[in-house]
Amino acid sequence: MDGPAYHLALYNFGLHVAPFDDPAIDGFRLREPFNFEAARRAEGFVGRSGYAGEPGPRSWGPQVFPRYIKDSGFDSAPSQLSLWRDIESLMAFSYDGVHADALKHARHWNRKQTWPPLVLWWTPAGRYPDWAEGAARLEHLDDHGPSPYAFTFKQPYDPSGAAAAIDRARIREIAARNASTQTDLLEAVKDLRV
Repeated sequence: MDGPAYHLALYNFGLHVAPFDDPAIDGFRLREPFNFEAARRAEGFVGRSGYAGEPGPRSWGPQVFPRYIKDSGFDSAPSQLSLWRDIESLMAFSYDGVHADALKHARHWNRKQTWPPLVLWWTPAGRYPDWAEGAARLEHLDDHGPSPYAFTFKQPYDPSGAAAAIDRARIREIAARNASTQTDLLEAVKDLRV
């Protein structure tokens, strides 16, 4: 059986309210490895870029940040670059389980954004986007709005460039299957400080 011709790329970027090692960011820092593990176990996860010089997966090129980091006082910021089988798999992971717990508390660690928090696009299966591409597509989304080149969950496109409909029932089914693989992770994060 042939695999998919395209994978869905995700790049997200934010700014913390304090430096990464500040106690105000403890809740984020403590949850991060659990989120990475939940993604690894999630149905439809293809892979993620690591960060140069850190243990874990290899980095998909030098880490580059979008223009929103300028004048922030930071030279690095929380961002993530990953590949998924389809939008339903990504949404099931993002809005349920361990990652949903982190989203619930994100306002404590992150500055309010004036730019889109994430960008999605389709890339040929087997091709790994790099950080510069993710940052450029996020800026393009902010400057020009959603298009097949750079889009969001609210206005998705399929690999052919046509507007896509999201299968909400399928998201619920995937989330239910993912839940069975995250029980230990959910137990671990429930008592972490915010």
